[in-house]
Parts: sequence; C-alpha cells; structure tokens
Amino acid sequence: MIKPHLPFAIKRRAWIRQIQRISLFTLGAWFSPSFVFAKKEEAEEAIKKIAGNAKIQEGRVTLTIPPLVENGNLVVLKVSVDSPMTANDYVKSIHVIAEGNPLPNIFTAYLTPRSGTANITTRVRLADSQRVWAIVQMNNGSFWQGSAETLVTLSACTEMV
Repeated sequence: MIKPHLPFAIKRRAWIRQIQRISLFTLGAWFSPSFVFAKKEEAEEAIKKIAGNAKIQEGRVTLTIPPLVENGNLVVLKVSVDSPMTANDYVKSIHVIAEGNPLPNIFTAYLTPRSGTANITTRVRLADSQRVWAIVQMNNGSFWQGSAETLVTLSACTEMV
C-alpha cells in the first residue's frame, strides 16, 4: 500500500477548509435578512390568492396592533369584525398577512355563526417593522380589509439567517 506524501495531504486539507469557508460566506450573503423577508409584492400576491378577482372593501375590520413593539417575538394582535354572526350574515374566515415576515400569511381563522363574535386576539411573531393586513371573507363571498403599521425594534423570525 502506498502512503500519500504528507505535505500533499496537508495542502489538500487546507484547500478543503478554504472552500468550506468560501461556501459558508457565500451562503451567509445569499440568505441575508433582506433576501429572506417577504416583500410588499409577495404580500399583495398572498392577498390576491385569498380574494381572487373579488373586490376587497375597506371597513368593517379593525386590526389592533401596538404601534411600537420592543420585541417582535410576542406581538399582541387583535382582529374585530363588525358582523352580527347570524346564520344569514357571518364571517367565514379571517386571514392575517404581514409584508415583512419570511412567509406573508401569518394565520387563517375559520368561523361559523356558532362562534358568537368575530373577535380574535392572539400573539404573533413579526420579523421587522411593517404593515399587517386582516382580510375577512363573509359568508356572502364579499371581502373586507383592515390594516395597521407597527415599528419593531428587536426583530423575530430570523432563525433562518
């Protein structure tokens, strides 16, 4: 069995380490936060997937979110819809979309007349300062929206970076 010459093996290892460092640097630059976070166009595309060609009207939806958030890991978000929640007039679904998160669709809640009220309070993670939309679909097929902006000082949703 022939043994490799030792200086050649050391050079080969150094070369492999150098390639690994360059690869890691390239991946880090590629997955920087500006590339990972959704853009306004992606949020608009998500809204378009929800509503299709239907017209989205302003009103009936109140989205409450703090205007200034210290930590984006736990942001209290409240969506209220002006609806009697009867068998003839009720909220079918509530979609919350954020333009600055890695995935724009934060959550979807499905309601029935037995839900009683169309109020949802939850905590969400926000990656950056951004506008958040609540898109509501009524049982008659109409869509309504409300929005709010928030300023996040310490971002969340950046584990992928």
